[in-house]
Amino acid sequence: MALPSHAQQAATLHISTLMGSDPATIIAEKIITEAYRRLNIHVDINELPGERSLLSADSGLTDGELYRKAGIEAQYRNLVMVPVPLMNYEIVVFSRGLNFPVNGWESLRPYTIGFVKSIKIIEENTKGMKIEVATSLRNAFLKMMLGRSDVVVTNRLSGLAMIRELALPGIALLSPALVVFPVYHYLNKKHADLIPDLTSVLNKMQNEKAIRDIQKTVKSDLGVD
Repeated sequence: MALPSHAQQAATLHISTLMGSDPATIIAEKIITEAYRRLNIHVDINELPGERSLLSADSGLTDGELYRKAGIEAQYRNLVMVPVPLMNYEIVVFSRGLNFPVNGWESLRPYTIGFVKSIKIIEENTKGMKIEVATSLRNAFLKMMLGRSDVVVTNRLSGLAMIRELALPGIALLSPALVVFPVYHYLNKKHADLIPDLTSVLNKMQNEKAIRDIQKTVKSDLGVD
């Protein structure tokens, strides 16, 4: 593939994402880094706390957002979605000493819910409930271990990896998942001319099963599935 003129002008793109290295972020970073590499563009990943990641990408301080669910552009109007899913994101419930059937978001209402600040889908669906917001997934789980929350709601792979990393005892993954949805890469609209080439590259990676192989390798390396 010939190097497009806009790629020559943008040898490095600065892409923001939430702080905290977890399987989902690692997978997204590896996929996106490889996709841009095929366009001869270097990617610099910037980890930012809380909502600063989205605000930075939306304002143009960074060039894009690593991965988010579809529809985020309704609120952040300067972001444009690259329409190839990077992975499926499973939002699940972890508990310590509680076992109840997960039947949608309302089934969490009796409990104090721990989660990481600025995960939009969790914030939106737990409004009016008892919440214990944390600055990181590590802190969310540690708060549950201290009894400050009853459950932790997070991405399944991220939660499993954190439990393994911290060697936390007695934590159960409840089922079924609250919701499962694909996540996508976003660019600030000033780089919208990159999207056709990037979409083509990601589709090729999908057809080659390169995206699937990255997902499998990261999960295997971290001992989660």
